[in-house]
Amino acid sequence: MPAETFEFQVEARQLLQMMIHSIYSNKDVFLRELISNSSDALDKLRLETLRDENLGADSSDLHIAIEADQEKRTLTVRDNGIGMSHDEVVQLIGTIANSGTAKFLQELKEAKDAAASEELIGQFGVGFYSSFMVADEVTLLTRRAGEEKGTRWQSGGEGTYTVEPVDDAPQGTSVTLRLKPEDTEDKLFDYTSPWKIREIVKRYSDFITWPIRMAAVSGEEGAEPGTETVNSMKALWARSKDSVTDEEYSELYKHISHDWTDPLETIRMQAEGTFEYQALLFLPSHAPQDLFMQDHKRGVQLYVKRVFIMDDCEALMPTYLRFVKGVVDAQDLSLNVSREILQQDRQIEMMRRRLVKKVLSTVKDMRSNAPEKYTALWKEFGRVLKEGLFQDFENRDAILEISSFSSTRDEEEPTTLRSYVERMKEGQEQIFYMTGESRAAMESSPHMEAFRAKGFEVLLLTDPVDEVWVQSVPEFDGKPLQSIAKGEVDLDSDEEKKEVEAEREKQQQDYAGLLTWMTEQLADTVKEVRLSSRLTVSPACIVSDTHDATPALENMYRAMGQEVPHTKRILELNPSHALISGLKKAHASKGDDSDSATELTETAELVHGLALLSDGGELTDPSRFSRLMADRLERTL
Repeated sequence: MPAETFEFQVEARQLLQMMIHSIYSNKDVFLRELISNSSDALDKLRLETLRDENLGADSSDLHIAIEADQEKRTLTVRDNGIGMSHDEVVQLIGTIANSGTAKFLQELKEAKDAAASEELIGQFGVGFYSSFMVADEVTLLTRRAGEEKGTRWQSGGEGTYTVEPVDDAPQGTSVTLRLKPEDTEDKLFDYTSPWKIREIVKRYSDFITWPIRMAAVSGEEGAEPGTETVNSMKALWARSKDSVTDEEYSELYKHISHDWTDPLETIRMQAEGTFEYQALLFLPSHAPQDLFMQDHKRGVQLYVKRVFIMDDCEALMPTYLRFVKGVVDAQDLSLNVSREILQQDRQIEMMRRRLVKKVLSTVKDMRSNAPEKYTALWKEFGRVLKEGLFQDFENRDAILEISSFSSTRDEEEPTTLRSYVERMKEGQEQIFYMTGESRAAMESSPHMEAFRAKGFEVLLLTDPVDEVWVQSVPEFDGKPLQSIAKGEVDLDSDEEKKEVEAEREKQQQDYAGLLTWMTEQLADTVKEVRLSSRLTVSPACIVSDTHDATPALENMYRAMGQEVPHTKRILELNPSHALISGLKKAHASKGDDSDSATELTETAELVHGLALLSDGGELTDPSRFSRLMADRLERTL
């Protein structure tokens, strides 16, 4: 078959142009990315040979080779790993198969400096494209293990690339770069220099568990004839903490996560005794773009006796800690352990529990001792961590302790539940909260009126996950959590209750007829009409019954395809508002007159509609509401 010519998709072409025009301050990272890809390919081949004895692949000497030709100015990174099929080359190399790429490119254009650009690019796992920072032409030759024919991919990084079949390609993948001229002012170095190659490998890839070989420099002690291994291959998690630098930890994190930024925190663990394992975990500084997507890969890498076994080992980390990256190296597991076996393994479950507790305790320490780091972590991953409040009962209290929430106390500074409880007013028994789409909407809500008037602090919960977890967390530190938009509210002290008790009883008697009548008239839409003790300014508000789901939660379940019955809510009236007292008088005086009754019913509809709108709800019949409102306004002119 002849070579086929393809066009890059639009996003890929735009990204390539940015690469070629040097969005990075440090171009050396291209070699790190190519080596990291080769390492992944070797890991995958080793796993495939364990799973499939008939694969027909040579795994006797797995390694990475770097070959430089100073005369031709080419650099080749070669591995004898899993390789790629023709279709995989077209899919993985010719396109950027990642949703959100267009948004990423827009953010990239708006980035004000190179560091911001590097942070963004790292979130999209497009390391292969970094080759075009240093090369005028890139040639990829690959053959998938177990297949007979290989594939050659070639591009100059402009609008097109070619793909053609190759009969005699070796197993694995080689990437050959035709290098641009050296330009030290632009930090474009001579990447055919063995000294420069060694420097980059030592800095970025020394921990890679596969040997990285290149032509030996003459006079080098201990080099094999003709070649030398330029990385130590020492597992960082197996070395003492004092012998590893922060930079080395950062490079391991970048290799594992395909992120380009340093981790926010590094966590080391070592368990000895009946079940031994070592763990090196990282808390990222930025959330990946696909964190909330269904196909997001989660979990840490699993090794057994320093042999790579599994990427994204979900059995070791719960979904609400899916942002945690790292390595766990167990001593007593089988080398051919499967994901299904791991789900049932008692030792794995014990490791998981310890890893989770360690991560949560680390976040708690950060909050106390490194508040800036904690704030950065919570901003990026707080929404994910809160999923643990309804997924992980065992650690729910620990998650509550490290959680932060906006509150009416301070517009900028969030609060912990512990701090909220310490500030509670004398006689206050509950932790008050409200859920909603935005802080502004909640602060202007009628539900907030009495709380603001009496100086009660209210937590303002704006994340969609908040609607879910508050249903399953009844209390914190013995203090019940109470939605200010649910049930009945009584904020009066014992003395205040005595003062207003008589007045409230009289109001109940005076409004009994109106309440009964309105409950009947609005029976199709409301469960009950009653007087409110939470309103000071607004005429009416809509509240949910104590144990009912909120409309937002119902909508969330429906969006997920679950059938949820519609729950009628309660209409509360403010007896001190002129509209409500006027409605009471009109109801008492107009009696059974049919025209007056119709007008009163329409007014009751309007009151309910206004309350629904102020709560952010949707009207059942917006056109009817508009018509009734226009009619009332016309009469006032």
